[in-house]
Amino acid sequence: MRKTQFANHEYYHIYNRGVDKRKVFGDESDFFRFYISLILLNSEKDGLMDDWRDFRKWHPRAQLSEFLVKCPKGNNIVEIVAYCLNQNHYHLLLKQKTEDGIKKYMHKVSTSYTNYFNTKHDRSGALFQGRFKSCHIKSTGKLLYMSVYVSCNSEVHGISPARNYPWCSFGEYASDNSKSKLCGGKKVINDNFRSIDDFKDFAKENIKYMRERKEDEKLIFE
Repeated sequence: MRKTQFANHEYYHIYNRGVDKRKVFGDESDFFRFYISLILLNSEKDGLMDDWRDFRKWHPRAQLSEFLVKCPKGNNIVEIVAYCLNQNHYHLLLKQKTEDGIKKYMHKVSTSYTNYFNTKHDRSGALFQGRFKSCHIKSTGKLLYMSVYVSCNSEVHGISPARNYPWCSFGEYASDNSKSKLCGGKKVINDNFRSIDDFKDFAKENIKYMRERKEDEKLIFE
């Protein structure tokens, strides 16, 4: 039985990596496919990924926003607060909105992306290292801290400064003009800061702290 029991209106850090630490995102198209699945599979409706694929066949230059006008996705089953996609692992910060929403959401995302990846790369079998891992966020302070850890994970791991990394949520917090609109749960974080600059200062301070801690992940999840 899973140690974490998910409750509605509670926040959770969700993460997983490729089996045998392998890369799960080989190129930009893989990142984009996973990113799109985070949007379209966050719905009580099924079949939106197939509908999007069919829509692109007839409208190859269409934007996702155009598709969603024609095929509204309905109610979300989770609220996304923060995310980061690295080559061999991902991090999400989620709030559960419906019963078993996180389990259903992550099952759909993992299954959909694994099928896509295996077909594209002519492989079979599991892509991710078992079931996704999870940690219940029980306090506002931990939630704020984890919003930085997740949003800036590429920088924490020395992959890329978060401000330059396209596959994380830092840009959504650091600018009102961010093109990405994946995070519908930003308010719970933003309400704790007077301005965007305050959040960026908080992020800068904590990224430095995280990078100085050699065993940071073990300490965070204890």
